[in-house]
Amino acid sequence: MASVAAPVPGSVLADALAARTTRVRLGARARSAALVLGGALFTALCAQVAIHVPPSPVPVTGQTLAVVLVGSTLGARRGSAALALYLLLGLALPFYADGNSGWSVVWGPSGGYLVGFVVAAGVIGRLAERGADRKVATAFASFVAGQAIVFAFGVAGLKLATDQDWGWTIHNGFTVFIVGGLIKAAVAAVALPSAWRLVRRVDRGAR
Repeated sequence: MASVAAPVPGSVLADALAARTTRVRLGARARSAALVLGGALFTALCAQVAIHVPPSPVPVTGQTLAVVLVGSTLGARRGSAALALYLLLGLALPFYADGNSGWSVVWGPSGGYLVGFVVAAGVIGRLAERGADRKVATAFASFVAGQAIVFAFGVAGLKLATDQDWGWTIHNGFTVFIVGGLIKAAVAAVALPSAWRLVRRVDRGAR
């Protein structure tokens, strides 16, 4: 059995786990579709963890943590597809923060963040394919970079939706979320390398 200490180039955690734990063999497309759907549903679940910090119209949610975990676990294509599916499902189902749905959310203060999730998941996934999620330091750096992308889109969308001045927009769309974002990046930066170590331990035990 191949060791995960020298993983197949471009493989991510989902690939490593599937290779070692899956009993029912699915085709590559079916497995990818299941992972994309799972990533979208996981993000929808995390979105329901929401805290409102007045006067910001954008709640603090678990969505950015989901973006980091989904992107790094699934990789660039599947990660971005999962968040794109989440964005689309939320148009009809109560998947956005606080159980909201519809175009009004996409065109509202939170819309830029939703679009940023798709891009950030792709970037984080690409970095994970290059091994960034296997060490705490590089994982943390890649996750902070991914959240920076989310905030860049989010602040731009908030500005368009509210037409407030840039000082208000940056404070209520970025500054108030910095601490929470760093905490979520740190949590994920510990979780992903730990998961890889577990996979390596299972791999060694199977040989």
